[in-house]
Amino acid sequence: MNFLAHIYLSGDNDLLKIGNFMADSIRGHQYEAYPTEIRKGILLHRAIDSFTDTHPIYRQSKHRLHEKYGHYSGVIMDIFYDHFLAKNWNNYSDEKLEDYAESFYSLLRNNYEILTERAKGMIPYMIGRNWLVSYASIEGLEMIMFQMNHRTKNRVAMHESVIELQEFYTEFEREFRLFFDELKQHCLEKLAEI
Repeated sequence: MNFLAHIYLSGDNDLLKIGNFMADSIRGHQYEAYPTEIRKGILLHRAIDSFTDTHPIYRQSKHRLHEKYGHYSGVIMDIFYDHFLAKNWNNYSDEKLEDYAESFYSLLRNNYEILTERAKGMIPYMIGRNWLVSYASIEGLEMIMFQMNHRTKNRVAMHESVIELQEFYTEFEREFRLFFDELKQHCLEKLAEI
C-alpha cells in the first residue's frame, strides 16, 4: 500500500497518521524516540506492509508485473492499489478526497518539526503535485510514476506500467477490493494490540 492507504488506515488519529506516513524512513527501534501515538502509527505501517507483502491476493496482482519490473513490481502495485482506493474513495469515506487530502497536507505543515528529514524532503512534491488526489486518475498515476523513475535513477520505466494497469484493470480492481476489506479488518485488530 502507498501513502493514501496508509493514511486512511490510520483512522481519525492525526499523530497515528503522521507516524504511518513517515514510517519508511525510520529504521529498527528508532521509533521508540517518538511520542506514543506516532510510535503506534509506525508499528501500524509495518504491520500493513507485512500483511500486504505476504497476502496471496496482493502477490497475485504483483505477479503480473514481476517479469517486466522485477523488484519494482511491489512499488508499482502499491501505487496501483492506492489508485483504486482514490478512484473508489466514495465507497470508503464520506469526506471528499480533495478535502481529505488538503486536511492531511495541513497536518503535515502544522507538524513539520516532528517529521523525518526524508518526509520533509518529500512534502513539497507531494503537496505541489497533489499526489493523494492524483492517484485517482491514470494520468495522475503516470505523472507519479515518472517522478518515481527519477527517484530510482530510471532503473525501470515505471511509467510504462499504466499499460499493464489498463490491460488488467478489471482484475486489479477486483483483487484490490477483496484484499482491502481484509486489510482494514487486520488493521482494526492490530490497533487493538498496539
